[in-house]
Parts: sequence; C-alpha cells; structure tokens
Amino acid sequence: MQRIKIKELLIADPKNVIGNEYLVKGWVRTRRESKNISFIALNDGSTINHLQIVVDHSKFDEDFLKKITTGSAIGVKGEILESPAPKQPIELHADDIELYGEAPADEYPLQKKGHSLEFLREIAHLRPRTNTFGAIFRIRHHLAYSIHKFFNDKGFYYFHTPIITTSDCEGAGEMFRVTTLDLYNIPLTSEGNIDFSQDFFGKETALTVSGQLEGELGALALGEIYTFGPTFRAENSNTTRHLAEFWMIEPEMAFYDIIDNMNLAEEFIKYLIKYLLEACYEDLGFLNNMYDKELLDRLHHVLDTPFERLTYTEAIEILQNSKQNFEFPIYWGVDLQSEHERFLVEKYFNKPVILTDYPKEIKAFYMKLNDDDKTVKAMDILVPRVGEIIGGSQREDNYDKLFQRIKENHVPMKDVWWYLETRKFGSAPHSGFGLGFERFMLFVTGMGNIRDVIPFPRTPKNIEF
Repeated sequence: MQRIKIKELLIADPKNVIGNEYLVKGWVRTRRESKNISFIALNDGSTINHLQIVVDHSKFDEDFLKKITTGSAIGVKGEILESPAPKQPIELHADDIELYGEAPADEYPLQKKGHSLEFLREIAHLRPRTNTFGAIFRIRHHLAYSIHKFFNDKGFYYFHTPIITTSDCEGAGEMFRVTTLDLYNIPLTSEGNIDFSQDFFGKETALTVSGQLEGELGALALGEIYTFGPTFRAENSNTTRHLAEFWMIEPEMAFYDIIDNMNLAEEFIKYLIKYLLEACYEDLGFLNNMYDKELLDRLHHVLDTPFERLTYTEAIEILQNSKQNFEFPIYWGVDLQSEHERFLVEKYFNKPVILTDYPKEIKAFYMKLNDDDKTVKAMDILVPRVGEIIGGSQREDNYDKLFQRIKENHVPMKDVWWYLETRKFGSAPHSGFGLGFERFMLFVTGMGNIRDVIPFPRTPKNIEF
C-alpha cells in the first residue's frame, strides 16, 4: 500500500476518505491509553496538525505496544472512520503497526510539552520535531520559495555570487578568514607579516559578508538579477537580532533609480506576506496563538497599508520633537538605533516606513551622492517589532565620484579595482537592496530571538555541529 501524507488526509473531504484504508508514517507526539484502547497523535511533518490513531489492544502484542512511546517512528495501516472528537473529523483505526525507531521514555528529551525556547536551542538536532519549530521551518521553506517565485515571475535572473571573496562589501572588517595555511607554522614575509602568497589562493581571503558588489556585475549585463545565499559576519554580538551565519536576498537592477528601488522593495515585502498568509495560515495561526497574539493582525495591516516615505532629516526632526526619553541621543548624523526606528513605525506612523537620503558618513562608499554632496540616495525599510528589515540604495555610477568615495572610506583599491572598472565601461544607473532572510523570518513568525528562526544558529561561542 502506498503511503499518504497526513496533510492530504486532513484537507480531504471526509466523505471521500471515510471507509477507505490508508498507510501513514510519522512520529508519535503523544500516546494516551484507556483500559483496552490507545490513542496516538501522529505527525509526519507535513502539517501542524496530528492524525489521531486508534489502537485496539486486542489486535497487538502488549510488549510491542509498550515500545510505542513519544518520539518513536511508526507506520500504521488501517481504516479511516469518522471521529467523535470535535476538533478532527476523522481518525485512523490501526490494523497493522510497524515500529521503525524507538525513543526510550527515560532518555528522549521531548517527553513533555512546554519546553522553553532556551532549552530547545540546546538540542537543536531534535527541536524540529516540536510543534513550534515544525511550523517555523515550514514557513521558512515557503518564504524561500516565494522569494524565488517573485523574482522569477518578474523576469529576474538568479545569480550566484561567491562565498569566498577578497572584498569586504560593508567595510566593517569583521570577516571570517579562509586559509589552508598551517596555523601552527604560519609563513611570514621578511617584514614579519603573514605570507599569503603561500596560501591556497595566493592572497588573503574571507567568507563573504554580502553578494552585492558581484551582483552589480550581473545586473550590468543581464539587467535584473537577485542573489540568495549564505553570508557571514564575525561580529561578536550576542543579541536577539544577530547571527554569524545568515542568508541574504540581494536584487540588483540596471536602469532603476531610487524611486524604482523603493517601489520594488515595498511590492516585494507585500508579495511575501500575502503568499505566506495563503500558504502557511495554520502554522501562522499556531504561532499567533502561542507566541504573538498580534501577529496575524500585524501582517494583514502591513499588507493593506501604503508605506510611509520620508527623508532621514525629516525623521530626525520627528524624533527630536517627540519628547521621548531615548537611550541613544538623537542628532543629525547619528546612525538610527532600533528604539528610534520602532518609535517611527509603531508609535508615530503606525505603519512601515521607508527612510531615504542618509548622511554619506554613515553609509557605504558605493551609494550615489545627492546634489547636496552631504547625503546619499539610500533607503531603509522599517517594520514593526524588528525595525530595519531592508537596506538599499541607488548605486554610484559615476567613475570619478565612486573613486573619490573609495579614497574617503579608505577602501583598499586592490580589493575593488574590478568594481570601479565597471564604471569605466558602459556604466549605467542602477539600484539594489538587501533583505536579511532571518530578520524577515522574525517579522513574519513573531518570534523574539533570531536563533529560533534558523535550523542551526551560529553565534559567538556556539557551534555544536
């Protein structure tokens, strides 16, 4: 008999499955028993909901049934009958059970409900089996798929940028080094520096912090591209918003100005939310009920509301006049903190905000200068609870201005000469932005810690496997 997924059974019209025999396979979430009957809640990962299995003890060996405990993997053949329970219209009455893998009750750590998220992070290899993380990782899948679908349907090309690189896109210098040199016998030059000429690539290399610079090369040939891949920051930040390994989506578009960029980014966010509300409503509903009672209302509000657009200067004036007691002081030229961003979004405008025209001193060298020579054509999108979720800009396409910005920011020319050269040959206006995948997952799941929206979080002093 061919196996059927539990989700398929539960979404089917009951009258089409009642009276038929099926084979289901999955993991036991709970088992409770009365004198002659056991009730097993079975889940196979295809849905947040469990299928109730009814086991008549007279059909099975007693010692065999004792091995079927929470966490064990089983296959069950039987007939679907109408369930007297109000929450689920059908149940499967077992005629045959195969035990694939036991989970001894005295060892399996997920015996009880209500484990803390902190505890579950300590057993990341098992936490996907819980209701919470099953929901989160199904949402993560659908979010990734919807990102590819959005860009594919708009004619963008998926462009693979390198993971190992020589350039530091953000200029932060907090990169993970990649080397094959013997760390116990590092070769040195006559000046006492590390001799990277003897390394695998013959020069100093690191894990990428962004695919943007290489993505621009694709846009200046293919028109509209996007990257979607892992990025790495060796930033010693133990916060609820930072990871050392995370995923980024970075579209780059030739002939887009900053307005085009903002329009695309807003359309993108709303498309993803709409897709998730349709594809993952039960999982989102579970998270809404268990962790964030305002999640669904907030997602619908963002979906239905035009984003507020204003300049950085206007935002500074609003914050200075707000009479709020901010932890970080407000003045023109400061890099806005999460408390400032969330005040604008959650209290002042009560909607997502797009900020533009930031001071050039707090933004990257590649952003296009405005005519005032003080600000750049940057844009950040701020959303409730999270703050900044997208950062982007119109890129500087003028060779001389980009060259000057590289010098002002002390970016080594040896690392970006190729990037500068694209402004020499067929330069064109172009724009792009970056969306942190896990930041967006925080927003759409209502979870409070970024470590709970990625299967295996990498943070300082934390890499179990």
